[in-house]
Parts: sequence; C-alpha cells; structure tokens
Amino acid sequence: MSNTLQSKLPPGPAFIVSHVLSWTAGYATSVAVVHIGANAVGAHVSVWATIAASAIALPIMVYVRSESRYRREKRSAVALGATLAPNVSGKKPLGMDIISALTEAHDTGYIGDGVVDWTTKHGQTIDMRYMGASHILTLEPQYIKIVLSTGFEDYEKGEVFRDVWGSLLGTGVFNSDGEMWKFHRSITRPFFSRDRISDFEIFDRHADLAISKLKERSRQGIAVNIQDLLSRFTMDTATEFLFGQDVKSLSGELPYPSTYEGHVTLRGHPSDKFTTAFTRAQECTFPRGFLGKAWRLFEFWEDKVATQRGITNEFIDPLVHEALQKKRNAKEAHEAGDDDDETLLDHLVKQTEDFDIIRDEALNILLAGRDTTASLATFVMTMLADHPHVLARLREEVSNTLGPNGKVNHENVREMKYLRAVLNETLRLYPSVPWNVRSTKKDVVWPGLNGEKPVYVPGGTQIHYLPWLFQRRKDLWGPDAEEFDPDRFLDERVKKYLVVDPFIFLPFNAGPRICLGQQFAYNETSVIVVRLVQAFKGISLDMDSNPESKPPAAWALGEGRRTVEKVWVRSDVTLYSNGGVWVKMQEADTE
Repeated sequence: MSNTLQSKLPPGPAFIVSHVLSWTAGYATSVAVVHIGANAVGAHVSVWATIAASAIALPIMVYVRSESRYRREKRSAVALGATLAPNVSGKKPLGMDIISALTEAHDTGYIGDGVVDWTTKHGQTIDMRYMGASHILTLEPQYIKIVLSTGFEDYEKGEVFRDVWGSLLGTGVFNSDGEMWKFHRSITRPFFSRDRISDFEIFDRHADLAISKLKERSRQGIAVNIQDLLSRFTMDTATEFLFGQDVKSLSGELPYPSTYEGHVTLRGHPSDKFTTAFTRAQECTFPRGFLGKAWRLFEFWEDKVATQRGITNEFIDPLVHEALQKKRNAKEAHEAGDDDDETLLDHLVKQTEDFDIIRDEALNILLAGRDTTASLATFVMTMLADHPHVLARLREEVSNTLGPNGKVNHENVREMKYLRAVLNETLRLYPSVPWNVRSTKKDVVWPGLNGEKPVYVPGGTQIHYLPWLFQRRKDLWGPDAEEFDPDRFLDERVKKYLVVDPFIFLPFNAGPRICLGQQFAYNETSVIVVRLVQAFKGISLDMDSNPESKPPAAWALGEGRRTVEKVWVRSDVTLYSNGGVWVKMQEADTE
C-alpha cells in the first residue's frame, strides 16, 4: 500500500492494511496446518473449528518465526566466534512481562527498575527480547563509545525510532538519519558555535521576571513549584531565542499548592494552550517506545501526538511564514541581515525555504532548549535545597565573583568552577535524558570484555543505553557514586575515574551527534541558578504542599539512592518531578 494512502487512514487501520499481506500469509498457513493435521488423523473439521484453531495457530506461527530468527542469530554469532547478549525474555508470550516491567517502572517505580535486576544477574549488556525482536541494553561505556563515536557509521536512530517519534519530531535533527540528519546538523551548527551576547541578555531579562514572581510568592509565605517556574522560564527564553518572540508564560499566575485553601483556581493564560499541547505531545509519545510500530493499534482512530502537534503549529506556523517573507523582502531590497541579532528561525530560513524542514527543526530545538534545560535547573535547585552546605558554598563563590547583583557573562561563567561542578554532579545523578536509543544499520560484533566472548548484534537491532544507570555505577565512579558531591568534579576523583574514561559521563551524548546546544544549556542554567542564589539565601523543600509530589513510600524501604529521594523522579522524554518541586525561599540581603 502506498504511503499516500496510509497517511489518509487513521493509525489503526493504516497499520492493519500495511500488514495485511504478511498477516494473510500467516493466516493461510495456519488454516493449512489445521487441515493437514486433521487429514492426517482422518478427522472432520467444521468451519468454526477451523477458524478457532487458526486463531490459536496464528500467534503460534508468530512465536515460531521469532524463535527461528533467534536461532539464526545464534548460529551467526557462533560462526563469528561470538555470542549473543544474555536473553532476559520473560515467561509470557512475546516478552509481554518485559513490557509490563518497563511500564510499571515508568508509572510507579524508580527509573531503571527491572533493568537493574536483569543487569545484576546477567551482566551490563543484555537482550530484552520482546515483541519478537531483540532490544539490546548496555551500560558498558566501551560499547556506548562504539555506538556513539568510533563505530558511528554503523548506527542510526533507526526506522522504528523514526516511526515512533515521527508525529512529534517530524524529520528534525533528533529524528533523522543519513543525509537528512547531516543536512539538519549543517544548517544548525553555525548558529550554536558562536558566543552570542544576546543570549545572556535574553536569559537575564526573563530571570528578572521569574525572580520577581518568586519574591512575590515568598513574601506571602506560600510554597512555590520551582519546577513550574523554571519550565516557564526556559519556555519563554527558548521561544524568544528561536522565534524572536516568546509565549510569555511567566506573565501568568503561578499555581498554588493543593493544600492551600485560597486562589486554587487559576485564570487561563494565552500561553497555556501552546505549553499544554507541547507537554502532552511528549507524554503521549513516550509509551510508544515500548510498542514499536504497533503503537497505532493503541491509538486506533486518532494519532494523539499529531493532534497536539497541530495545536503547537498554530503558534509556530505564522512565525515561519513571517520569517520566510522577511527573507524574501530583504532579498528584493538587497539588504544584509545582522547575524548578532538574528534568531534561530532567521538563521534557518537563510539555509532553506522548505517550510516543513524549518518547522520540524524549530520544534526539535525547542524540545531540547526548553525541557532539558528546565530539567537540569529544577534538579539543581532540588539538590541545593536538600544540601544547604552546597548552597552556602555556591553563594560564596557567586558573591566573590559577581557580588550581590553582578550579571553572568561569557567570561565570569568560566571562572565559577564550583558552579560548573554543581551542574555536572546534578547531570550525573539526574541526566535530563536518562534513557536513549540507537539502532544497528548492519550486523556488528562488539569486542569481548573481561575475558568474555565478543557480542554479536544483528542489523536492525535497537540499542538502549541509560546514563541514569551507568553514571551511578560504583565500579565506574567509586563507592560514593550514589551520593551528591560536586567536589568529585574538582578533586583527585576526576583523574581517577573521568579522565580515564570520559564515556562514563554522557549527559549530552558524544561523537558526531553530541548535543549542539550543550554550552547554551550550561550558560542558561548558570544564569538562572546564579540569579536565584543571589536573590535567595535559603531554599527548603516543602513537599507537604502537594502530596502528589512525594515519592512512593515503598522507595524508602528499597535500596540505593531511591531511599533518600525527596521528590518523585519520573521521565517521559526528559526527567521531571511528578507533581512538581515545592519550595519555600528566604530572601537575601542584596545591598
């Protein structure tokens, strides 16, 4: 069936029609098996019995195909002197218990639940085999280095990833491979390679508004959801950076704690429609990762992500049209633009006039510029509230470098070593993107580690790697790996662990697809964190303000870092705290 016809059908029917030939063949085989079996024993089989038996036989055929594929892969591995990754397939058909375990961890568990049990039992590289396919998960920096860097040409995001994320990201840089990815990378890289004074001006202006909102709420003695505030801050800075005008979400009223009796119903704000749709689109996309292309069967009549994407396009489309027209007008008038004042959208339209490419790329960068930075800033503030001695030391460094009111710029941000250590330690324990995926373009063999055989990975296999887990491994970071200690990025532990193997710390990925906005994220987070510690001398968590934000009680009875978590850490595309991070702030004397 043509892609054009598929695109006109709802997701479920499109999926069924696209698979009709293979399913028909499987069904015909099932019927044949039933009749052959019946004839062999001389039995008469009714039509209904045939249908019932075939319905049972079809999933059996699917299982047989899966097992046959697994055996072929095993033979290929042996022929190459290698082995397959340990299989952690469960007892339910098609590995449905694997999916259940991953889903449960996402919904109510601690990130990595299930995975930790499997890797503890089978080693740091495993095969989570479900839905009839291998899903290799590795926490080994040596293998991750191959995937992201030294063997880069053999890996890609892959067909399944592009299909799952297509409704949200289109053909943008985070959802493209090959020549399309190279094109997106080439048109975006020059913009992020420059030190732009205007970036700091944007950060500062929106930080002013954020801090004024915080002071207003703090003077009322009411807790504030710092996660919500920082998400508004990064949304406004990102939309201004991208489009030249922001959605002004900071001008809206801040939410009140669920336990506060007054003013619990907020007035609607014009930015709510855009930000809600943008967030909802990500929430709808994440569960698709467990289902692969079969996500369409669970969104049978409506692509939920496309619906939300349509709402965000209402804001983006007029801005893209305006930027394209501005370019045409300038060309007709033979005017040269000012690179220092241009937005990313201005930059993109200089490279191409393809509307869809520009819009997809803008939305991809918005996702990175808003959500990942908001996640980092949120968990920095959470750690400062939970570690007063770190806050005191950071305030001292900021005061010695900038005084009570000095502004952050390109020069002095590099001087504040402890600030960078705080950001890095937060990214180590709370990476903004805790789970990432690649796919093999062809059969590959990873070298054996610790005397073990090499590992054979078939082409088309999804590779999962979790910074959330390998950045907490005690054998990679030392016995205190699960403790929050910024000094590990300043003392002898840097040489002992990180210098020896830089691939144990990958909050921004690595290799040719390393995050272009890495320095932008560091700069933006530095500005808002510095401004906050200048304005407030005390930060305390007040999670009783919203009981939904507390972690499940069972965490305290478990093991590892979950036992000390004060917030309910969760992840969709990016890391966040369920129900927010509620804090009370004590103003500083800034004179």
